[in-house]
Amino acid sequence: MGYEELKIEGRNAVLEAFRSGKTIDKLFVLDGCQDGPVRTIVREARKYDTIINFVEKERLDQLSETKKHQGVIAVAAAYTYAEVEDILAKAEEKGEPPFVFILDNIEDPHNLGAIIRTANLAGAHGVIIPKRRAVGLTATVAKTSAGAINYTPVAKVTNISTTIKELKEKGMWFVCADMGGTEMYKLDLKGPIGLVIGNEGEGVSKLVRENCDFIASIPMKGDIDSLNASVAAGVLAYEIVRQRLQ
Repeated sequence: MGYEELKIEGRNAVLEAFRSGKTIDKLFVLDGCQDGPVRTIVREARKYDTIINFVEKERLDQLSETKKHQGVIAVAAAYTYAEVEDILAKAEEKGEPPFVFILDNIEDPHNLGAIIRTANLAGAHGVIIPKRRAVGLTATVAKTSAGAINYTPVAKVTNISTTIKELKEKGMWFVCADMGGTEMYKLDLKGPIGLVIGNEGEGVSKLVRENCDFIASIPMKGDIDSLNASVAAGVLAYEIVRQRLQ
């Protein structure tokens, strides 16, 4: 599949897409449009925590492929999502302990794409993202991943904390990146592991952090106190790679 996103245009088509459970990453709505059908669509979008952009008619006209958008355009995922079981199966096929990235509400598509790229190069078996309050597999993500999206399964789950608990029952353990943790070089990061990376602004949420077995901090010597989410993911991933190679 190419890097094109699927655009759904027109009020009925967009509303049906939401009601059928299709994963919609973004919704563009004509700014100021307040009629009943549009309000219903916006309500559905908010129910699923879809990113909503209120834009001018010129922007909708630019985005539209049919020129019959009726004031709404939905953008669906450009790629098909995997299941968590597919990721574990990939590890089993390779005869390796599972190595999974779990992303807690990453919102920037460039960060998500870069993390998928790092996950692929670090030998991770897949990436897990939440269904809500996070960016999905858009064309921007695909491009930023430099093709890694074609090889690294990405699963979308309803609840990150619940997924971590379920994977713990299968023998995995989890480390999250957070400033207040143990220096990463002092942790044993071998075996079946999940690397949890938090939101660009707020980091790992409290509940997700409480479900992690270890909190790892990255030593920093500069004048600012945090790394970009995708860079932090890369630094920690390659400490895991180093330990797995020993």
